[in-house]
Amino acid sequence: MGNRLQTYRLEQNMTQTDLAEKAGLSLRTIQRIESGAALKGFTLQSIAAAFGIPPEKLTQYKEDSIDLKRVKIINLSALSFFIIPFGNIILPSILTYKSKDDRVKTFGKDIISVQIIWSVVTSILMIIFPFLQNLVSIKSPLFLIMLVLLICLNVFLIFKNSQSLTRNSTLHIKLKNSLL
Repeated sequence: MGNRLQTYRLEQNMTQTDLAEKAGLSLRTIQRIESGAALKGFTLQSIAAAFGIPPEKLTQYKEDSIDLKRVKIINLSALSFFIIPFGNIILPSILTYKSKDDRVKTFGKDIISVQIIWSVVTSILMIIFPFLQNLVSIKSPLFLIMLVLLICLNVFLIFKNSQSLTRNSTLHIKLKNSLL
């Protein structure tokens, strides 16, 4: 229990004193919990509120935890589309299917599904947009502007999910039904 509390505290760059003040608890209480004392009741609620997470996250057993580092690597590997065409699908797929943990695979499939949708939409728009631009007789490079906006959108999706994984251990942007 104490190690999980310390992990959350360090992830948010807080000292024990900072956490005690934010949770409205004594420094000694935080020290006892990080040393292995049980976390329950009002103390559990206060610390969870200070972290902005549900209390269950602090009381889960180690076996229930997921390898978030691996999930974050899978998510950030989608940035490989800058180097490799469709790298945002290929590299996360390889990393997902090499994982032995089914929960990591589920997160990976959710990430890949979002990247597939982004790739399909981007590809279709890049095919259609020059025809639309020609039809409207616009001479400015709107094709490039649209491409840059779509790339920025994908970078935003990846970083938003990365931020959500760090804060809540969940993906903020995912499909209701996975494509995989």
